[in-house]
Amino acid sequence: MTLRGLMAAVVVCGLSHAGPRIDGGGWSAPVPLPRGSMVVVGFLGAWERWDDERRSVRKLALRLREPALPGLYVETAGNHDRKRVRRMLLASLDRDGDGRLNPKEAKSVVFVFYGQSFGGAAAVYLARDLERHGVPVRLTVQVDSVGRRDHLIPANVARALNLYQRDPGPIRGEPAIRAADPSRTEILGNLPFTYLFRRVDMSEYPAIARRIGLSHWKMDNDPAVWAIVEAAIRAEILRWQAESAGAEH
Repeated sequence: MTLRGLMAAVVVCGLSHAGPRIDGGGWSAPVPLPRGSMVVVGFLGAWERWDDERRSVRKLALRLREPALPGLYVETAGNHDRKRVRRMLLASLDRDGDGRLNPKEAKSVVFVFYGQSFGGAAAVYLARDLERHGVPVRLTVQVDSVGRRDHLIPANVARALNLYQRDPGPIRGEPAIRAADPSRTEILGNLPFTYLFRRVDMSEYPAIARRIGLSHWKMDNDPAVWAIVEAAIRAEILRWQAESAGAEH
């Protein structure tokens, strides 16, 4: 396939399911957020709609919602909606409505961000946005992250995990994230995957993507990848639950 044909395929895969992302009914977390609650936000790649249940980011979010834990809110967004998500989160923390966050407000909610492709970069960018307001982030997870300076994890992030592939092809993920301040951020790992000569079920992707079979797209459909992402996020949920239980006694 020519480069022009490949780029056309990228556009088709990104836009074929495009549509409204965050709207009035797409965000379930209340404003303001309850003190001590936890918010998990997953960012989809390309121009995928925020609620596309065929994409792994959304599938994981729906699984995380299943126990319906009190105080846990799991949301998804398109990567291009990062700034809008930032405004929503800041407004949700600003309980006195004065337009800025005091230290107590900034630390009143636990945040976890994850994403795939451009969504992986969006997770890091959102954490960086919140750092300017003194808001800590418990965990970021990037899956084959694509973006500028998405390798540098801001100091307000406690833990960060990166999964990527570097197979031959035009789209390859960030291979090595690092902490801006290693004393404040633990890098849980930079985990490599390869899809050369590997078959992955891509039945929920457009036909043209299945024919091309880029490793970047295979990784998005790899259940082993998302099992690791899910385990990391659930571990953070357990930490939050243990801390919340301890605060009650």
